[in-house]
Amino acid sequence: MNNLAGAAHEVRLLLVGRGLRAFVDGYVAVLLPAYLLALGHGTWQVGLLSTATLLGSALATLALGAWGHRASSRFLLLAAALLMTATGLGFSGLSDFWPLLLVAFVGTLNPSAGDVSVFLPLEHSRLSHAAEGDARTRLFARYSLTGALCAALGALAAAVPDALTGQGVDRLTALRGMFVVYAGVGVLLWLLYARLPAQAATRQTVAPAPLGPSRRIVMRLAALFSVDAFAGGLVVNSLLALWLFERFNLSLTAAGAFFFWVGVLNALSLLAAPWVAKRIGLLNTMVFSHIPSSLFLILAAFAPNLSFALGFLLLRAALSQMDVPTRSAFVMAVVTPQERAAAASFTAVPRSLAAALSPSLGGALFAAGWFAAPLVACGCLKIAYDLALWAAFKERPGSQLVSEVETK
Repeated sequence: MNNLAGAAHEVRLLLVGRGLRAFVDGYVAVLLPAYLLALGHGTWQVGLLSTATLLGSALATLALGAWGHRASSRFLLLAAALLMTATGLGFSGLSDFWPLLLVAFVGTLNPSAGDVSVFLPLEHSRLSHAAEGDARTRLFARYSLTGALCAALGALAAAVPDALTGQGVDRLTALRGMFVVYAGVGVLLWLLYARLPAQAATRQTVAPAPLGPSRRIVMRLAALFSVDAFAGGLVVNSLLALWLFERFNLSLTAAGAFFFWVGVLNALSLLAAPWVAKRIGLLNTMVFSHIPSSLFLILAAFAPNLSFALGFLLLRAALSQMDVPTRSAFVMAVVTPQERAAAASFTAVPRSLAAALSPSLGGALFAAGWFAAPLVACGCLKIAYDLALWAAFKERPGSQLVSEVETK
């Protein structure tokens, strides 16, 4: 198999894997608060468990950035798939909070809308070698689009426990069964990743290396991304679902339908991102789509009823993900090919490490009855991040950065 055919085969495997993970993540994010409440745990525990999940993912990703180049990405992906299986089995069989918290910390559970697991930098690193320039941006968009669409379908699956309960199945048993399915997808991923070559398919052999020449710019981006990540952690999908449950008494079925349409709108925004970025640059696409989405989130916090709240949140969803593929391409564009795996890890860390600090805060604010506070704080912090990012890099348009990397 030549390099071109090998790269296409590898891309297909990675996209299928992303879709499978997104599907189960889509319903787990909605079911997690309902599951914990059914077990007798409180609102604050939902936020604390989300914090543990994101913190564990952050530390694993940080370790990957520092030492991951010593092992093949295929081996690490296989190990992550086994960990995902263990995570699903742990959540399906445990009831006490502290054991669940431990599984959340060491496992692969994802309470957020995006992918914050250890899978992300490993897959990004391999994908970055499969295309160049604008084609790389489109590839990252396909990767993110696959995740968004499959997560949307997964959100619909959050209605399954309600359907089973209507057929006479115990509600808690139905909820546990969804985590067994999550474990089964981990097995499928192991079988899928076993078909990957030991090294990423590429037109040239590029040995992975730790950060070197690009360290300064990567660390600068990581610091800015941490602000965005902390803000996003205040309203990860599990907490947003909890907000809808507690403030508007939304059912699991209705919440699943809502998050389905959120995923569809996210997917449409991902489709538009490469087209927009090609015309106004990666950076401008990231910033000027993100600010309006944050304003819609703030408006949702003060919505007088459910219809207005869902409307503002859906408008937010139509814009909030346009920065995802452009951000990934932006990072890959500003580092050398040898540093891409390390850069992916070090810039992914703030998306879970900084975000890990805020879900417990968001849960505590909800428990105290301050339902608007997490949404408003998230929107304001994200706007501040966007303005700071644009000010720091506006002299280097995204189109120039894409052309620069091809000359390195």
